[in-house]
Formats: sequence, structure tokens, C-alpha cells
Amino acid sequence: MLPNRPHAIRQLVRDDVGRDLARLGGLEGLGRSMLVTVLPLSVVGSLGSKTAVTNVYFAGSCLALVATLNVERLETWLPRRWVITAAIAGAVVANAIVIATDSPLLVIAVALANTQAAIFAVLISLFIMDYIGKQDLARNEGRRMVHNGAAWMIGPLLAITLYTEVAPWLPFVVSGTVMLVALAYFWKLRLGPNPVLITPKSVAPSPLANIPRYFRQRYLRIAYCVTLTRGIFWSALFLYCPLYILEADLPEKMTGGIVSVTAALLLLSPLVLTMVERTSTRAVIIAGFAVIAASMGALTALGEAEPLGLVFWVTGALGASWLDVVGNIPFMRTVKPRERTTMTTVFSSWRETALIAAPGLGAIALWLGDFRLYYGSLACLALLTAVYVTYLPQRL
Repeated sequence: MLPNRPHAIRQLVRDDVGRDLARLGGLEGLGRSMLVTVLPLSVVGSLGSKTAVTNVYFAGSCLALVATLNVERLETWLPRRWVITAAIAGAVVANAIVIATDSPLLVIAVALANTQAAIFAVLISLFIMDYIGKQDLARNEGRRMVHNGAAWMIGPLLAITLYTEVAPWLPFVVSGTVMLVALAYFWKLRLGPNPVLITPKSVAPSPLANIPRYFRQRYLRIAYCVTLTRGIFWSALFLYCPLYILEADLPEKMTGGIVSVTAALLLLSPLVLTMVERTSTRAVIIAGFAVIAASMGALTALGEAEPLGLVFWVTGALGASWLDVVGNIPFMRTVKPRERTTMTTVFSSWRETALIAAPGLGAIALWLGDFRLYYGSLACLALLTAVYVTYLPQRL
């Protein structure tokens, strides 16, 4: 449990820090959502096939994982403010690479984009774990999801409109500009009077040294599986749903629309919190995975890409949006207080693992010659995770 703090400071943290971090996350999410929406289209346009897209994303995600596992080393070389600055600057460089080239250097763009997202998530999570109490976690996560939901609702649709109607390079310029605005906002917060962003209490420890201790704890293993499976589904949606739309002979501009529609589901987070209050966090997580499993099972049965399949992508995203609201709660409520910072960096590696697993499973399905196996594997993974979640405490 966090040390007791005077009421005025607690109020400052509740009213200012959570709100400011949510706004910062919304800005970062807007820039990132624009990049990830059109990046697969740019890669397939440059390299020409689903296999090439899969290989580029797999290689880029592996590079990002190496960088993320060394966040602790980065913090020994640079203060945290400069690590965040370097990560966001990397996203700006990723946009510049896409504009400047259509060569295999796109792997570097994918790696920089994924690294930025991961490092940003790790360091923001440390701020949240340090300065927001357990009783406020659910409310704070709901508020963050609303900001992110708004960003991901606007960004993909704007990006694909610019990509298809104006110029293919323009969404990358806008994405890079938004990332610079997010960086400027971070420095505004850091240079302001709020002591939380000026003097972080913790440093990011090396996840490699703590992986064995993390996975010896059953509840933490379950928490990791929850976020990993959720991450694999979202990675699959952002990577393969745009390609699915093209294969179904639907207009290219629908790729941004479908991502915006799925992101808009995050705006339902207050309703999800009501579901939690009436049942439990565990029950909502199980239900979310059941919806994903049913949706991916329907895609498997459907076979070839058809317009009807988009319905199942959206229903799967509905279940995943519930997990976005409450999926981190098992970790935040079961991690030991003295291990919060050390375990957070291990837990946060789910993003890179998901970014590797999603195209990795896709590569296997393509090698076997039937991409329906990919949707089937997602369905089985979601179903197995739902069963595993039943081992969490009833009133989580």
C-alpha cells in the first residue's frame, strides 16, 4: 500500500495527476492511432503481399522487444524525462521514414513505432502505480480509456481519409506533428508545479532479472495472460483487419472507419464499470474473452474474406474493449506493494510479446496455407484464457 499522504496532496494527485496523465495518453494515442492505421497499408503498397507485411511486423516487433527489455538500462543512462522524450521522438522519426522510403527500411519504422508505444506505456504505468491509490485505480483506468477511446476514434478515420482522399504521405506528417504536441505537453507538465512529474519515486528495473520471480506468482501469471491475449487480438485487428477489408473488395477508406468504430467502443467504459459493480472484475474479464472467442470462431467458420466478416471483427473488438477497461486491474490489485515497480516492467512486456505473437501466428498460418487457422488460434487462445481467469479470486 502507498504511504499515507496529507489530504491536500491526495486531492492533488486525484484531481490533477490522473487527469493530466489521461490527457497526455490521449495525445500520444491520437498520434499513434494515425500511424498504426495507415502503416500496414503503406507496407503492403510498398512490398506487395500479406506475407511481406507479416514479416516486416514480426522483425520490427522483435527489435522493439529488445529495446523495451532494456528500459532500465536506458534510465541509468538518461533521466526518465529524456527516455520519454527519446521514445516520442522515435515515433516522429518512424513517420519520417515512411514518408521518405518504400524499402525494407520500413522495418525500422515499425520497430520505432512499437518501441515508442511500449516505453511510453511502461513509464506512464510507473507514475500511475506510484501516485494513484488502489481505491482509485478503476476510476482512473476508466478515465484513461475514455481519453484513449476518443483519440482512437478520431485518429484512424482521419488518417485513412487523408491517405485515400488527399495524399498518402499526409497522415504521417499529421501523426508526427501530434506526437510533437504530446511531447510539448509532457514538458509543460514536467516544468510545472506538480511534484509528481518532476520527481518520480521509482526507476524502471530490469525485467530480465525479475521474470522468474514474476511468473512464480500465480495471480501475476494470470494477469499477464489476460493482457497478453487482449494485446494479441488488438494487434491482429490493427494488422490484418485492413488487409481483410481489401481482400473482401471493400473500399480502402473503410480500413480507418472500422478501426475508429472499434475504438469508439472504449467510450462505453462507464457502462463496463457498472457491469463490474454489479458482478465482479473477474466476471467481466471472462465475458470479454468469451465474446472474442465466439467472434473469431465465426470468422474461422466464414472462411474467405467477406463483408459479413467485419461484423465479427467488431464484436470481437467489443469484448476486447471491456478488457481494456478492467484488464490491468488483476495485476494492479494482486501485485505486492513492495514489488510494484519491479513487477511493472515485466508485466508491461505483454505489449511487445503480443506484437511478436500476432504476426508470428500469422506467418505460421500462411506457411500452412490456410489463414482460417489464424482466426481459429485466436479463438482458442481467448477461450483458454477465459478458463484460466476463473482461478482469480471471485471478488477481485
